[in-house]
Amino acid sequence: MKLHNGELFWPETVEKQIDYPPLNTEVTCDVLIIGGGMAGALCAEELSHTPFKTVLAEKGRIGSGSSSANTGLLQYSNDKMLHEMAEEIGEDQAVHFYKLCLEAVDELQQVSGPLTPPVDFIRRPSLYYASDESDVSKLQKEYEMLNKHGFEVEFYDKELIKERFGFEKPAALMTHGDAEVNPLKLVKALINTANGRDVDVFENTHLTEEGKEGEYWCFASPDGRIKAMHVIYSTGYETISFAKSLGAELNRTFAIATTPVESLERWSYQALIWETKRPYFYMRTTADNRIIAGGLDQEELTGTLDEDVIQDRAAKLLKRIKEHFPDLDIDVSHAWAASFGESKDGLPYIGEHSEKDNIYFCLGYGGNGTVYSKLGAKMLCELIHGKPSEGADIVKLDR
Repeated sequence: MKLHNGELFWPETVEKQIDYPPLNTEVTCDVLIIGGGMAGALCAEELSHTPFKTVLAEKGRIGSGSSSANTGLLQYSNDKMLHEMAEEIGEDQAVHFYKLCLEAVDELQQVSGPLTPPVDFIRRPSLYYASDESDVSKLQKEYEMLNKHGFEVEFYDKELIKERFGFEKPAALMTHGDAEVNPLKLVKALINTANGRDVDVFENTHLTEEGKEGEYWCFASPDGRIKAMHVIYSTGYETISFAKSLGAELNRTFAIATTPVESLERWSYQALIWETKRPYFYMRTTADNRIIAGGLDQEELTGTLDEDVIQDRAAKLLKRIKEHFPDLDIDVSHAWAASFGESKDGLPYIGEHSEKDNIYFCLGYGGNGTVYSKLGAKMLCELIHGKPSEGADIVKLDR
């Protein structure tokens, strides 16, 4: 499956490429992680603090899949508003999940801090604005729900948005606790750190499941073999066949990076910006004062996708940026299309297979994939330890 097309931005920011060998022998381990993207990297880092012998295998290069097309917004808010989620799964469960996601952002900061080289993790607020007047009441309802449960949130009217950001929208919520990151730097640094703590890492290693031998799950590659007590599939959108059986869908989105901007003084706090309309437009800044923007999602991976289509979407995304900040002198420097998965209820798929003991999945489907992956890494580490994991019932595979 080709997970992205076009010219990606993040690979150009990685100065040093670390190479890992392919598997060429037989290895026995406690935990095998299949997939070297964001979810796999966070699982590897989490397990590197345990006595479990852990192995990570990636069929291509580390971070070469969806992680290199990730736009790096880290938000605790779901694509589904808290009050909407409460109507579906109950207020207590919805609030609990939101708080777990906020904790995951805090934990991502803790993990990112000591990484070398730096991964450009910066705490940012989020401005979530009403795309039109009809969505103002939804934002008011969301404000009341967030405020009721102790989340740090402010309600902005039209005048305050104009004062703080310069553009006009009917209303907005300013939430606090989110962040931005260079996702590819984060993946590579996490896996390098885990490798330094004796997690074995293999690139260019395509594994095929062979079944069980006693208490071990067995996997073969062209030149090697792995026997593992526990297995975590962190293969993201490559796992769409399995995820579809759970109710997931695979869609396509578009993103751009702009040329650097001299000044972003009208962009208060360099907040992450997104809207209520679906599919939504969103944008953020980078450490070198570029703007990353995305949206224009397609619900199915149909139709042609050539350079003309990507450039057409890039022009539209640039136009959307300039609708907000018309004085910016910017052009598109990078434009790409990427596949992404969504679950019907807006929640990730994290947990143990219902029919295969000790086979787990960490699938961060949705707009908050990195946050979900951090949440999943912690949950699965606890499950492998045989401990009850807080919130596991909310995201389990057979919910």
